[in-house]
Amino acid sequence: MALHIFNVLGREKQEFKPINEGRVGMYVCGPTVYDNSHLGHASTYVSFDVVVRYLRYSGLDVLYVQNITDVGHLRANDDDPILLKAGLLNARPMAIVEKYARSYFEDMDALGVTRPDISPRASGHVPEQIEMIETLIQNGNAYEADGSVYFDVSSDDDYGKLSNRKLEDQQDETRDLVGGEKKHPADFALWKKADPEHILRWNSPWGEGFPGWHIECSAMARKYLGANFDIHGGGIDNIYPHNENEIAQSECANGEAFANYWMLTGSLMVMDEFEGIPVKMSKSLGNFITIKDALQDYRPQELRYFILTSHYSNPVVYGDDSLSSAKSGWERMMNAVRLTRQSMNSAPEGDAGNAFLERLDKTKADFKEVMDDDFNTPRAIASLQELTRDVNSLLNGDTEVGLEVLKAINETYVSTGGEVLGLVPDVETADGGDSEREASLIQMLIDMRAQARAEKNYARSDEIRDELSGLGIVLEDRADGTVWKIQ
Repeated sequence: MALHIFNVLGREKQEFKPINEGRVGMYVCGPTVYDNSHLGHASTYVSFDVVVRYLRYSGLDVLYVQNITDVGHLRANDDDPILLKAGLLNARPMAIVEKYARSYFEDMDALGVTRPDISPRASGHVPEQIEMIETLIQNGNAYEADGSVYFDVSSDDDYGKLSNRKLEDQQDETRDLVGGEKKHPADFALWKKADPEHILRWNSPWGEGFPGWHIECSAMARKYLGANFDIHGGGIDNIYPHNENEIAQSECANGEAFANYWMLTGSLMVMDEFEGIPVKMSKSLGNFITIKDALQDYRPQELRYFILTSHYSNPVVYGDDSLSSAKSGWERMMNAVRLTRQSMNSAPEGDAGNAFLERLDKTKADFKEVMDDDFNTPRAIASLQELTRDVNSLLNGDTEVGLEVLKAINETYVSTGGEVLGLVPDVETADGGDSEREASLIQMLIDMRAQARAEKNYARSDEIRDELSGLGIVLEDRADGTVWKIQ
């Protein structure tokens, strides 16, 4: 089965055919950096991380571009959040940007999110944005009004094709201008005239000002991926006006299709304490949980597991029960991985138990099949949990298992659950809950307990076992030695 992606542009699942065979150009709308990132950001960027990982796992060469928004209003009627934060902290806007851009990458690194190949900043690409605006004016798709420039939505017959909105039904989500400067209420700003007190400003053919929000993605995508590229990603909440406006201005300026496949993630939801219904997690509502705070209570892999048990296009409902379930599910899988790796220490050489290799081939085939079906991570995780059940039965049974088979089991977990899903580390690190040092210390205590039992000091043996149990580490005595797992 070939990879199929649900293309929001057209609302159908389509076979993925890259523009250039073997190569993929992918652009994802990045964060606006004025505060610490929250779990809603984690949900979006972990999802696209898995998309990139799987494309590369499938042998494709991916050029992944994700912007940093550090200038431009999100809505013209709103105040610029970066300037607001700078005023609140009595700091320079670019100091705010630098602080929270670093914080964002720290969070993504902690979650095991692969860094984009290129992370361009809007403020570093103002000339490219001005150039695109000039082209739109020349093509008759934009007009100047008192130092600002607006895109004329009536000039684009396809406007609204992504969100399926008709132009006559569009509401003004940009600005009501004094003096009626806009020709149509839905016309949106490409360039804005800077008021005297506006700090972030650049020279332009229309006077000092700053770019609108939407133009940055179009300009940077074209610069690094070309006018037409393969995949554009983002959050469903930005389908209108941001993504819609991206398509309109890009295709009118470039004269060809923008992105061939549009992938949009569902929002992360939290239960409203008063209404009792799920509402979007957002900074504006104040109902967010930062990634840094979440990592105080959960391992990075547990948060990834929680996110990936929902399909990327569906809403994800945050709650203690769902996170607890994710924690248990991840531990169940990791305990099988640990058991496999511990068994490798005393396993006989050879391929005893090689009948199980067919089971591993089935897991890999099932994994590929469901991931080819629009990156279906919930079913991919389910296939790994089915493998976990069978691995536990194998290693806890009477069948002798050789080292080569154990290595093959470990490789299956690492390549699918690790390389693609980011859930299974090659070697457990401190971020995953147990560092190599901690694992060595646990083994040392197991050896001390074995020595105590050999000396018939059963009180000391039980004391070591109970102390480890109090730390959530369960020991299991087997014929081939003692193994441990997380409770």
